Amino acid sequence: MRIKYSVARNKRKKKVLKLAKGYYSDKGTRLRQAKQQVAKSLDTAYIHRRDKKGDIRQLWIVRLNAAARDEGMSYSRFMDGIHKANIMLNRKMLSEIAIRDPQSFKQLAEIARKAIGTIKKVVGTEK
Repeated sequence: MRIKYSVARNKRKKKVLKLAKGYYSDKGTRLRQAKQQVAKSLDTAYIHRRDKKGDIRQLWIVRLNAAARDEGMSYSRFMDGIHKANIMLNRKMLSEIAIRDPQSFKQLAEIARKAIGTIKKVVGTEK
């Protein structure tokens, strides 16, 4: 008996063309072009899902830098002070605090400033 592939083939075609819906020109309707574009699109989506994490972190850093500069210090000095004061908040949380609660961020900046100042005094007295 002869085996027909029509059901499986049509399913496969429909799956690719569904993913290619909305593509420019024939890439959305012709199977060969749709397959190529879908493969490329899925590759790019995979890569950019990983890039997105770095982009978000970069955004937090930019926000923290702006907020720290409003308090009269640079981002690197602020983060140094936060670490020396043993404040265990990550950049995401610090960024949210800077946006939603500027008063608390001002207090954090003051704590960071004091932590940097005390460390400098301790280092200065050891010499």
